[in-house]
Order: sequence, then structure tokens, then C-alpha cells
Amino acid sequence: MSKFGLYNKFMTKEGKRDELVGILLEAAASMEQVTDCEIYSVNVSDNEPESVWVYEVWSSAGAHQASLSLEGAAALIGRAMPLIAGVERIHTLTPVGGKGIS
Repeated sequence: MSKFGLYNKFMTKEGKRDELVGILLEAAASMEQVTDCEIYSVNVSDNEPESVWVYEVWSSAGAHQASLSLEGAAALIGRAMPLIAGVERIHTLTPVGGKGIS
């Protein structure tokens, strides 16, 4: 079974990037207990002050989908949605190896 990776760009409402980063870091912390999540990286850029990038690597696409039903996920999503102006899926990836990918 192939691994599953995502690289998403979240565009926030003006002045809401740091608040969204905080929520996404809570999500990342909760992924520490999820063995099927190998990487959950939250990133920002000085060049785009209203954007947040999230890179994820999962054991499978199904594991990623199942994570959306984990306890607490709906609450985090609910808190994040009012801050988001748009989402762009930069890439859906098939990770093949490297540091941090088992």
C-alpha cells in the first residue's frame, strides 16, 4: 500500500494567520498519538502574511480520511473554519522515503 501525502495552502482572513497557526499546531500535537501520521508540519512565509502551509504524510489515504473523525478533530476544524478565507491543495503526493518517513 502506498503512503499518502498532502501539501495544502490555507489563506486566512486578514490578521488571522497566527490564530490559525495555533489551531494547526494543536492538531499537529494531537497527531503525535496517531501512528498512521508520519509527518504533520505547519509552515509560514514572510512573503505571504495571510497564508499557512501544511505538509502531511500518512500511512495511506484511508488513514488520513479516518483522522478527520478522531476525537477532537471536529472541534479543531470548527474553530479553524471561521479564520480561513480559502484552501488550495498544492499537491497530493505519494511519499517514497526520506528522513521522517518510515
